[in-house]
Amino acid sequence: MNNEEIDFTNSSMLRSKAELKLKGKKKQGDEMLTEIEVKKLMYELQVHQIELEMQNEELRQAYNTTESALKKYTMLYDFSPMGYLTLDSEATIYELNFTAAEILGDKRIILLNSNFKLFVEENSKRVFNRFLNNLYETNEKKSCHIKLGYGQNPPCRVYMEGIVTDDDRKCLISFVDTSGFEMEDNL
Repeated sequence: MNNEEIDFTNSSMLRSKAELKLKGKKKQGDEMLTEIEVKKLMYELQVHQIELEMQNEELRQAYNTTESALKKYTMLYDFSPMGYLTLDSEATIYELNFTAAEILGDKRIILLNSNFKLFVEENSKRVFNRFLNNLYETNEKKSCHIKLGYGQNPPCRVYMEGIVTDDDRKCLISFVDTSGFEMEDNL
């Protein structure tokens, strides 16, 4: 049985695995221990058990904190009223949230690994290409206004902002559909 097959949450499996290891160690050094040595050993084992229980509690708390952070991240990312995309320098979609998929007019799973440029209207491609190139050249936050439209979906105007990450050189883009908003002169 290798480590990949061990279920560390199964206490009976862990105990039997530990007992097998202990039997192997006993054969190596079957020595008689004095009563004082046995008491010292018992004390050390009890201290070690308490240390392990404390570590286990810390791990449980860290797990709960991580779970809570993941739920918050999922809510903020997936259900945001803004579209979020992660693109590479060729505009391949690596990640997107539900709002981005809705604006693009398809399901998330279908949109993954497709090219975002397919969704940019022909008359906006030059603006988008310049935007994407500037992001990768300057490594600074940039923005632009473009029109999206694909297949049977009606075209929509979007405002987008993006920045390139340092670590994996992916482009993080947020965008919002501005089609329904008319600028008022008195603002």
